[in-house]
Formats: sequence, structure tokens, C-alpha cells
Amino acid sequence: MACPICEKRPPKRFCPAQGEKICPICCGKEREVTIDCPFDCPHLMAGRRYEAEHRKPLAADEFPYQDIEFPADFVYGHWPVVTNIASAILGFQIQNKELNDSSTYQALESLAETYRTLGTGIYYERPPASPVARVLYGYLAESVQNFRRQEAERTRAALKESEVFGLLVFLLRVCKQHTNGRPRSRAFLDFLRSRFPLAAAAPQETSRIILP
Repeated sequence: MACPICEKRPPKRFCPAQGEKICPICCGKEREVTIDCPFDCPHLMAGRRYEAEHRKPLAADEFPYQDIEFPADFVYGHWPVVTNIASAILGFQIQNKELNDSSTYQALESLAETYRTLGTGIYYERPPASPVARVLYGYLAESVQNFRRQEAERTRAALKESEVFGLLVFLLRVCKQHTNGRPRSRAFLDFLRSRFPLAAAAPQETSRIILP
């Protein structure tokens, strides 16, 4: 028997996405490129660990919104907002298995732009072109608005648009740092799952936004 992908080398690794054995070279080469790997695949997790150990920090010119600066205590001081956004992303992924890092980044970037303009007193909305990213964008926008409304009722202090923008920039930078750039990468989503396990495991309310 030969590997069903390359049809050359002997198959030695069981691929849960393919439902059969493939060769180690195709596993490494096609992982998250043509193979839609489940997050609990042992070979994917081993690859994640290797990438994390050898990942280089982002260069200054690779950071999204390079002109935006904020202290670390700004993020920690608004950690419930970060948790809310991360939980919404993970909840959306439960319902939409095709979500990947690229679509998530697009949704976060569009929402950041929306809040950046809101902070200047101008309303400008430009949802992503990708269908999945567009629906996630709407889902996150609704989630953030609900959170802001609840916080305003609880504390009598509204969360500023500029603060939401800063936190979205923070998440964009984390996404940029943790994704591996492959077309079907979910490295950032898996990172969120590891940091917010309760959100990933909790049953999610069905979204009112339907994916076309």
C-alpha cells in the first residue's frame, strides 16, 4: 500500500481527518493546507508544540496598528472584555467548524476598524468579504454591544469605543503571533481554547446570525 496523498511513500501515521493512514511527509506538508486537521490530532498537537518552541517574536513592522500603544495593565484591567470576545469566538467555532485563523483575523480587524472610527465620532462599518468572517464579525459586534450595555447597567460607566478598539488590537496581535499562516490554520483558535477552557467547554447559546 502507498500513501493515498502522494501515492509513493508507505503510510505510517493515522490521519483522523482523512480516516486512514498517510505518510509522515504528507502529514507535515499538507497539515492545515489541504488537510482540515481536528484540534485533537496528536500529530497536529506535536507540531504545535514544536512551532511554539521555535517561533520567533514578531518584527516591529509585522504588528497590526503599529502606531497604537497601550500598557499591559490596560489589557489586564479590561480582561473581562477580552474573555467576552474570546468566548464569543470559541462559541461561534462550535457552531461553525469551518472557522479558521484567517477568517477570525479578518473579523477582528474589521471590528477594530469599526470601533476605531466610532472613537472619532464617525460611524463607518466595512464587514469582511469572506462569508464566514462576515458572519463572525456580526456575531462579535453583537456580543460586544451586549457586554457594553450590561456593564453600563451594572457599573453606570460605559466602556469607551477607544478601549474596545485597543483590546481588539491586542487580540489581533496575539492572533498574528500564534497563527502559522497555513490556509486552514487554527493555531490561534487552539491557543484561545487553551487559555479559556471554560468558554470552550461551556454550552453556547445558538446564534441568531445564520451562515449563508
